Amino acid sequence: MLVKIDPTSDVPLFAQIAASVRADAAAGRLRPGDRLPAARDVAASLGINLHTVLRAYQELRDQGLVDMRRGRGAVLTAAAAPLAQLADDIRALVVRAHHLGVTTDALASLVKETSV
Repeated sequence: MLVKIDPTSDVPLFAQIAASVRADAAAGRLRPGDRLPAARDVAASLGINLHTVLRAYQELRDQGLVDMRRGRGAVLTAAAAPLAQLADDIRALVVRAHHLGVTTDALASLVKETSV
């Protein structure tokens, strides 16, 4: 798993880390039961504060996507499986939005505002 961040982005680093994990789960690169890298290792490799990574992992835990246990680290839960099932639909929506001239920010806003 490769965590990607953009230090120049307005999006907080912890949110970028959490989004990177969700994207890996959606793409099938991470599966339920897989361990996430140790927070210390992620922080060291990205050159950021350990607490930033821990906040990202806590956000994922709060969403039910990660189980965190002392001694086991952070493990992806079964709740992440539906993300992979949505990957093709998400890709198709992004492509369609691009063809219609809708920016990714506008598309994200529309998705956030849409409720079932």
